[in-house]
Amino acid sequence: MLALPDHFKLFDLQRRFQIDAEALDTAYRTVQSHVHPDRFAAGTAAESRVAMQWATRANEAYRTLKSPLKRAAYLCELAGVPIDAESNTAMPADFLIQQMQWREALEEAAQAGECPVLLKLDQEMEAERARITGEIAQALDGEADYRRAASKVRQLMFVEKFGREVSSAVEALRGNHASA
Repeated sequence: MLALPDHFKLFDLQRRFQIDAEALDTAYRTVQSHVHPDRFAAGTAAESRVAMQWATRANEAYRTLKSPLKRAAYLCELAGVPIDAESNTAMPADFLIQQMQWREALEEAAQAGECPVLLKLDQEMEAERARITGEIAQALDGEADYRRAASKVRQLMFVEKFGREVSSAVEALRGNHASA
């Protein structure tokens, strides 16, 4: 059976966390131009099916590498260190305490209708996202410490999800003010 190239090889990119987004976009367009099903419309059913499979694979690879969170998780998994977010919920104590404080702040601000507090929390999530992403880059590209990176990916997953909750709370308040 033919082994499929990993996402980085598919786009001829170096296997690392920090990638050139423009190079990824260009490589994706090049791969798509070669495998797009429309190029094989006049071909056999088998050729069309293979083209569709490669186009789907290219789309999946592109989405994975475009997202820092997905790219980090993918790199960990390639190194044999799965994220196991469902079963491995261990977090440093200070991060757990911070989570509780953020949750309390979100709940209080949402109930009180304090949009400025929510906006400040949203900015805090952006800063936390950037901080953790930097730590992931260091763990992966600087140290090849995939276990540490996996732990940071789990933290980033929480921050991403919580950031969406904060944004939803902001939008809900803004919607309530707009309809009032």
